[in-house]
Amino acid sequence: MDSDLEPVALTPQKQDSAWKHCEVYKYGDRVQMRCLYCRKMFKGGGITRVKEHLAGKKGQGTICDQVPEEVRLYLQQCIDGTVRRQRKRRKSSPEPLPIAYFPPCEVETQVVAPSDVNNGFKSPSSDVVAGQSTGRTKQRTYRSRKNVERNDLANVEVGGVSNMSDLIDRDMDNLIPVAISSVKNIVHPSSKDREKTVHMAMGRFLFDIGADFDAANSVNFQPFIDSIVSGGFGVSIPTHEDLRGWILKSCVEEVKKEIDECKTLWKRTGCSVLVQELNSNEGPMILKFLVYCPEKVVFLKSVDASEILDSENKLYELLKEVVEEIGDTNVVQVITKCEDHYAAAGKKLMDVYPSLYWVPCAAHCIDKMLEEFGKMDWIREIIEQARTVTRIIYNHSGVLNLVRKFTYGNDIVQPAFTSSATNFTTMGRIADLKPHLQAMVTSSEWNDCSYSKEAGGLAMTETINDENFWKALTLANHISAPILRVLRIVCSERKPAMGYVYAAVYRAKEAIKTHLVHREDYIVYWKIIDRWWLQQPLHAAGFYLNPKFFYSIDEEMRSEIHLAVVDCIEKLVPDVNIQDIVIKDINSYKNAVGIFGRNLAIRARDTMLPAEWWSTYGESCLNLSRFAIRILSQTCSSSIGSGRNLTLISQIYESKNSIERQRLSDLVFVQYNMHLRRLGSESSGDDTVDPLSHSNMEVLEDWVSRNQVCIEGNGSSDWKSLEFIKRAEEVAVVIDETEDLGSGFDDAEIFKGEKEASYEGGYSENLFT
Repeated sequence: MDSDLEPVALTPQKQDSAWKHCEVYKYGDRVQMRCLYCRKMFKGGGITRVKEHLAGKKGQGTICDQVPEEVRLYLQQCIDGTVRRQRKRRKSSPEPLPIAYFPPCEVETQVVAPSDVNNGFKSPSSDVVAGQSTGRTKQRTYRSRKNVERNDLANVEVGGVSNMSDLIDRDMDNLIPVAISSVKNIVHPSSKDREKTVHMAMGRFLFDIGADFDAANSVNFQPFIDSIVSGGFGVSIPTHEDLRGWILKSCVEEVKKEIDECKTLWKRTGCSVLVQELNSNEGPMILKFLVYCPEKVVFLKSVDASEILDSENKLYELLKEVVEEIGDTNVVQVITKCEDHYAAAGKKLMDVYPSLYWVPCAAHCIDKMLEEFGKMDWIREIIEQARTVTRIIYNHSGVLNLVRKFTYGNDIVQPAFTSSATNFTTMGRIADLKPHLQAMVTSSEWNDCSYSKEAGGLAMTETINDENFWKALTLANHISAPILRVLRIVCSERKPAMGYVYAAVYRAKEAIKTHLVHREDYIVYWKIIDRWWLQQPLHAAGFYLNPKFFYSIDEEMRSEIHLAVVDCIEKLVPDVNIQDIVIKDINSYKNAVGIFGRNLAIRARDTMLPAEWWSTYGESCLNLSRFAIRILSQTCSSSIGSGRNLTLISQIYESKNSIERQRLSDLVFVQYNMHLRRLGSESSGDDTVDPLSHSNMEVLEDWVSRNQVCIEGNGSSDWKSLEFIKRAEEVAVVIDETEDLGSGFDDAEIFKGEKEASYEGGYSENLFT
């Protein structure tokens, strides 16, 4: 008989849990199933009988004595859960409806005058209705639309016609659409209603556990829902002990396996150790250690550094421990904040490990520049003027609704990396929306708004109509925009910044000089940049080894940067024989000899990432290629992957129990690395952010927090009255900040910096005249 059995593949519709524990065969016209464990064949009874066999339900046939205990228990839970739901459903509804069935309904028909030309039957298009049917009506459950069409019609007496087949012959084309339409209106709830029910259930669960609203943005949210749906009815939820036990343990092993796979990449491209601070007002100072390589950023561990940061020796020992854990031959640089204790510990680290660099975080340095820009009197004044507008808008729901209406759903605040950066990104956003804001305050809707007559509303109208405000705001944006571009490049999660940061800073200084023209005007900002931007050999070497820029550098500038390249060769290439080969190969690169001068390689200078370019065209100079890839594969910022919402980290060090502390540490290890998985993918989607969200309050507080004017106003702050205004559809354009860094680097004043500048004065007063 077995030879006559034809295996049948399972389809996605087979969602019962027991299908995974049996084989399905076709024998003639019948379907038979065989238990995977005891090999018993079932010739009837369906999947329910197999499930009861596996679950060990006595009195329901034979019991499998070879099924694993965990499978038996799981299927028992599935059966018990189904029974409970059925009992509950019977109590709440006397006549429960199977999912795939239409509910019973009364057939209503139209009765018309027998004088109609069609032997008493009136076409549905007619509006002459005599009343409801005097014939028979019948309630029943329908399995398909076809049954509805035919069974209903066969039991209705219309216009004196009792033989339904005669009626169908006469006007089937008119009558069937009416019957189908009636059934459609009675049965299936709309997909929107079903979706709303599901979403409400999700909301209750997330609110109950205190989850942040940002949980909806998790890349694991949709797979979580999909897995529940695929499990079908009866799937059991994990217990508290399951989550704390085998599930967490499995996730830890999963993440550790991913990190082990990264170690092979670290050997090939090198890696950067990123040191981040997490400091709460009340909790301990925590240091987080991450490892960066182009393919993946991983979280290594966190440490309570409350008693470490005060001692450069203890800090050095901690950094040394992390470097040894990763492998000192894999580490190209250790990136920290640019503060003195980090610099001292970093210097000791370089003395012990001569093959790596300590480098200050580029993002932190740029933030310090923007902070100093914001302290200038005229910029501080314009920031405060702009804040008076945003505070009024974001503390009154009616005003916020009106602003979003006129800006087509856009917000006028823009959160950024830090508070200082947010000041300038928000001013840029306000400048972009100038015509929309001015249209709003001159509209009848604004004039009819009661708040427009209040002190806050009048002040907002005056500011938005003040051309001097817009003139100063525009100038501040011209000065800060080039620096903000550098910040976006160094914080990029899409491409390593090492090959671009030097050129980006050059272009920033060039743009400020071009816009302000007069040396006494631009030198003020240059001095701030030079004070915080310490020239790093790695940055210069990355610029030198990026073919996009190298062949457009003035010869004199090349010779100055060449010293930084030599420094990197001596440090990153420990073998002196290979050092000599690399120096020799640089001449081939400099003179575009061999494959470097081929048209393919020349065209690819502008289209390929620099590390990819070397991997593709550097085979003839293999040692130089490996050296270049090792440098060009690094980031310049320790802020990559910093997550504000990972508050669980501080709970580790609040726990007084050693076992529970280790469990929490492992939980953070899993949580943080899951957060890092989505780097680079989030920004390609919807970049809409909620300025009022708690997760953004750290950087937006000064722009949306209420002041006395907001409190005194009579506007409503009821969040339930906020209207959702969908943003205007825009073509998604991924902006590459490195594309327009361009060619041509021949301004010696920018390269040499302003260390010899004698100008000590402030900004020129003629900037606004």
